[in-house]
Amino acid sequence: MNRTPRDRDTEGRARSARPRDGLGRPLPYGEAGVARQPEGVVRSPRETLAEAQRLLDAGMPFHAHEVLEDAWKSGPDEERGLWRGLAQLAVGLTHAARGNATGGAALLTRGAGSIAPFAAARPYGIDIGGLIGWAEGLAGELRRDGGTVPAAGRAPRLRGR
Repeated sequence: MNRTPRDRDTEGRARSARPRDGLGRPLPYGEAGVARQPEGVVRSPRETLAEAQRLLDAGMPFHAHEVLEDAWKSGPDEERGLWRGLAQLAVGLTHAARGNATGGAALLTRGAGSIAPFAAARPYGIDIGGLIGWAEGLAGELRRDGGTVPAAGRAPRLRGR
């Protein structure tokens, strides 16, 4: 059986080298894509939130999820649920923007549940209550109406103004 060799990263792990669009969908080799976020970058919480917000506002929630995932994986244990939940919200918006209403609603709901325990503390000025309201509203809309949403037009505000 002839198989096409898999792309590998420098450590030998399977890692697709295909370019991706702004919503993280793979494009054919050779096409121009959006630069991927470097993995494993350790940022301060404020830097993480600023970069994730920039990407959300630019309509790139998949890329924002990668930034938030770095914080989830490198942060203190007691904050992992917060960063995981924020990453899930970004992935939920990604699915909604790709037209996967069912997956989007599920991840938005899961993400809202993950960040809910942090509501009273509002760590790093994160608007937990506002994000939960945003996620529940968008998830309800997706369940009711289905369809596709514009990623940048429906991006949440991570921090209160």
